[in-house]
Amino acid sequence: MTPLEILSSATTGSPAPRIPVFCNMPDHGARELGMPAKQYFSKGEYVADGQLRMLRRYGYDNIWSLHYVGKEAELLGCREILFADDGVPNVADFVIKNLDDIAKLEIPADITQHPAWQPIADSLRILRSEIGATHPICAYATASTTLPAILMGMDKWMELFLLGPFDVRDELLRKCSDFSQQEIAALRALGASVLIYSTPFGSPYFVSRKQIEQIVMPWMRRDLLPGGSENLIYYCGMAPFNDVIDLIFDELHITNHYISPLADIAEAKRLINTRGLTCGAIDDIKMIHWSAEQTRAEVKRIVEIGKTGSHFLFGNGVMPLAVPEANIQAMVDAAFEYGRLA
Repeated sequence: MTPLEILSSATTGSPAPRIPVFCNMPDHGARELGMPAKQYFSKGEYVADGQLRMLRRYGYDNIWSLHYVGKEAELLGCREILFADDGVPNVADFVIKNLDDIAKLEIPADITQHPAWQPIADSLRILRSEIGATHPICAYATASTTLPAILMGMDKWMELFLLGPFDVRDELLRKCSDFSQQEIAALRALGASVLIYSTPFGSPYFVSRKQIEQIVMPWMRRDLLPGGSENLIYYCGMAPFNDVIDLIFDELHITNHYISPLADIAEAKRLINTRGLTCGAIDDIKMIHWSAEQTRAEVKRIVEIGKTGSHFLFGNGVMPLAVPEANIQAMVDAAFEYGRLA
């Protein structure tokens, strides 16, 4: 079976020889090609090449089209990204510097015509051509309720979200939701077969359950209204969200859940059961200091809890560049070994 077929089997619960094994390393391609990060992310061809090389090196199942989260801010007017060769690119120029800027914010009529979209499109076309028929191609889309954090900074967004003025907050959320709808549709059209729907504000770790029910869920429903929830994975940036899994099923109809390493994986598997896909993630921050043996032991623990009854995927968060290569390979090898189903 191909990795894409194995993922489909895990999602539906049909027989397969093993569980899917994901490894998420969007920032490692520059090192793989021996390029500065700024140069690497400047062209979709470089990103696709780096991702394909790492897929061959480590042998996991999925591949990433994500450049960096700040790319979404660039599509909305960010003029400067801070690149670092030992870390994640980050927004250095907030689009929204004061509340008056929210009224001035304009969502492009077609984000695919924006120059900042071209590298994303180029990388996805290459990946679809090279391995689209055999491997899951992952893309990343930020939920409307989280997108303002990269447009104005987390502190200012939390203040606006919680304290208002609420008409201004909702104006911003409407514009962000319009963007989210476009982005999800464009990524699907380019061949992304797995969409990571990133919604830290959909976790009780950030806001209360009541706020999730009353504020966050309605906007996320709007994000997903045009194309539905097929092939989406609910992801809260490694924040735990077991307490709202049933709510996600009921309100968003998302059946694939990327469980935080801070959450109880056994409880998550019990809650999701055979209704959808439980994605168990290792704490790859701790992997920086673990030995290969410690890494293997943690993979074994997660997989043995999750694979019972199938409907399970093993993965990591966003692998830090500081994690030793030996630990990455140990993680992947152990997931294949312990993830056998037949």
